[in-house]
Amino acid sequence: MVPRLIKGQCYSDNRGNVFYNNDFDASLIKRIYVIENKEVNFIRGWQGHRIEQRWFSVITGIFKIQLIQVDNWEKPSKELLVKSFIIDATKLNILYVPNGYLTSIQSLEVNSKLLVMADYLLGETNDEFRFEIDYFKIKT
Repeated sequence: MVPRLIKGQCYSDNRGNVFYNNDFDASLIKRIYVIENKEVNFIRGWQGHRIEQRWFSVITGIFKIQLIQVDNWEKPSKELLVKSFIIDATKLNILYVPNGYLTSIQSLEVNSKLLVMADYLLGETNDEFRFEIDYFKIKT
């Protein structure tokens, strides 16, 4: 599996807007939570899972989510490929992140909120890996 953006839609009429994503299958979801970074310049990362999968959707604002596929969970290479996604709340887009990836998450607007969906309950696995934000050599 590879990370991918599952595109949502927005229907508007005189009553308002309906945001929807008919291509998203939520049958694997066991847990949801919301991330709201304290500051726009703060980057939450690197954190990931060998077993668990995640789905991300922006409720308000804009987020930059970067992904790294891990080559060695005990000591990953510091020069792994980084894939970046910019996701906003204008449609109900959902970023799918399969197992085997680390994420860094940065809000790009004040008061941005990110909905996170997971396929395991809290405490169901011991599958959380964290690395300092400057561990990887990110080329921009």
